[in-house]
Amino acid sequence: MNPYDPDTHPGLHLVTEALGVLEVSTLNTAHHHGSPLHQAATRVIGAAAELDGQHGQVTDAAKNALRLLEPVGEGKLSGARVSYAILRSSIPKLGELLTRQDRAHDQLVEAVSAYQRLLPEPSTERSTVKSHAANREQDSGRDDDWAIAGDHQLRALEAVEAGSLRFHQSPVYGYVYLSDSRGPHSTPKVWPETVQRLVADGLLHQDTSESLYRPGQLLSLTPQGEAALREARTARAALSRSNAPTPPGPVTGPATAPATGASPTASRSR
Repeated sequence: MNPYDPDTHPGLHLVTEALGVLEVSTLNTAHHHGSPLHQAATRVIGAAAELDGQHGQVTDAAKNALRLLEPVGEGKLSGARVSYAILRSSIPKLGELLTRQDRAHDQLVEAVSAYQRLLPEPSTERSTVKSHAANREQDSGRDDDWAIAGDHQLRALEAVEAGSLRFHQSPVYGYVYLSDSRGPHSTPKVWPETVQRLVADGLLHQDTSESLYRPGQLLSLTPQGEAALREARTARAALSRSNAPTPPGPVTGPATAPATGASPTASRSR
């Protein structure tokens, strides 16, 4: 049963419904600190709290507007000039708060979806944790190689090359995330930790002259990053060619089959 009231805590209620957790504030404690799942869970916790905070402000503003509208609805118009003046200023404020609440709701939905995409299968979760721990023990210099493992580096470089990818940090809760002005579905799945690693390695440039909160800091490829992207694409193309199936050779027709009546066989070139 969901312990959170959707009328007072819509953020916590949404997370519990989507993930089946009863204590949202401890969602990130089940994951290794600094891992993608820990970061994603922390983002979910912060986004849920932010939505609940925005919801509380909307509720208070709506109650205030209703209080001002009550005498008008009852026909008590005498001496209402002051109330009208206050009401004219409170209505735009309520609209602004509703816009912020909608934005917070969208960010929470996005955070929950990102967390769900990262969740491993139950049978592989333990082995994945052990694998990460072993890698950290073998690495004497740093413990974030998981951020660029597999094709994560290539996907991040390609997303930055496409343009409009920005790095953000929540001013209230401190979690980091990425945005793309072209739309929520235009960017491949890229981890903020991968971007941080590539910035540290000199492959990406992060425009620190802009605010981390809004509009976010635009990311771009450095010359080193452009070279790394070309090399990664060349390697991917070579791997694709090596894995391509060999086309079949000409098949011997029935007219040239041996006189013994044996079935004709397909001979492959090379």
